[in-house]
Amino acid sequence: MNEADVLELLRSGIWTAVWAAAPPLAVALFVGLGISLLQALTQVQEATLSFVPKIVAILACTVLALPFMFAVLSTYTEQVVARIAGP
Repeated sequence: MNEADVLELLRSGIWTAVWAAAPPLAVALFVGLGISLLQALTQVQEATLSFVPKIVAILACTVLALPFMFAVLSTYTEQVVARIAGP
């Protein structure tokens, strides 16, 4: 492997990490914004109010997105193994 192959694997690895982490992070963003908006409208400024719904939503999203995350990670692993085993 030359430098270009290593850089391509690093670039691909970073994008794989972004795609695998995107669903739970997006859910955390939208749930956090919704709770913040609700707290601003009702003027309830309890700090612990935002943690439980966000944790539950992230857990549910992670369980639902596991097949997608596994597919993304296994595709990347297959690419790395193919490059190692290849000429």
